Amino acid sequence: MATAQIKHDYHLVDPSPWPIIGSISVFFMAVGAIIWMHHLSAVAPIIFGIGVIGVLYTMASWWVDVIREAQYQGDHTRVVQISHRYGMILFIASEVMFFVAWFWAFFNSALFPADAVHATRDAVFGCGAGTQMGACSVPGTWPPKGIDAFDPWHLPLLNTLLLLTSGTTVTWAHHALLHNDRKGLKYGLLLTILLGLTFTGVQAWEYTHAAFGFAGNIYGATFFMATGFHGFHVIIGTIFLIVCLLRANAGHFSPTQHLGFEFAAWYWHFVDVVWLFLFICIYVWGTGGGRLAGAE
Repeated sequence: MATAQIKHDYHLVDPSPWPIIGSISVFFMAVGAIIWMHHLSAVAPIIFGIGVIGVLYTMASWWVDVIREAQYQGDHTRVVQISHRYGMILFIASEVMFFVAWFWAFFNSALFPADAVHATRDAVFGCGAGTQMGACSVPGTWPPKGIDAFDPWHLPLLNTLLLLTSGTTVTWAHHALLHNDRKGLKYGLLLTILLGLTFTGVQAWEYTHAAFGFAGNIYGATFFMATGFHGFHVIIGTIFLIVCLLRANAGHFSPTQHLGFEFAAWYWHFVDVVWLFLFICIYVWGTGGGRLAGAE
């Protein structure tokens, strides 16, 4: 006797090999990195490389499965889409807290440059590359004496304009998709990708001309950790948008179902907002405002 197939709005995923393969790959990557950093074996880079390849392959294959479920199998119902949106919101919230840690480290040093903890750290570890002799003996200044910080109204301002413009182009692409304008969607995505790549190139140029180093001084450590991780997120967001452009060229996305593109746009706007805080706090206040406060 035939049994009726139960239909519901919730998607029960098929058995997948990617969780176990991904776990094994991460294990290889972690073990290889540890052995490599401790110089325990000459094959450590190979072990690490195998892990990295496994992780990248797992990510790509798993996402292909998700795209197949959404695009061809119709598994992403409205109820499932709501759950996906909650998941993306929580992910972005976790990313926000990630950057809060770097802002906390920066302001902890910038607001209290004469604190005894900072003076002790400078006495133990020294001033680091890019500082003048005896700079650590001058408390209460930010940036620390001997640090030649970037001019915020040069390359940092250019990058700010690039990201603000990219926020408008990705919004244009989203608006075009909602009105089923496929050409506008592709042009908007392409312009956003080009702006993101330009931002990365400008930041790389800026780093190569930095007058201070990462190690040995708290200014360089907080600056490069905050702006460097933001740059890494820009690269991730650019790859995200490139995948969306490839999918758009393949005929994916519709005005009523385009979660992949929507999440890419959310992520890109998050990257834009974080950069505005970085520009205002670290580049502008952290150089001009900090020096004025120290001079007073």
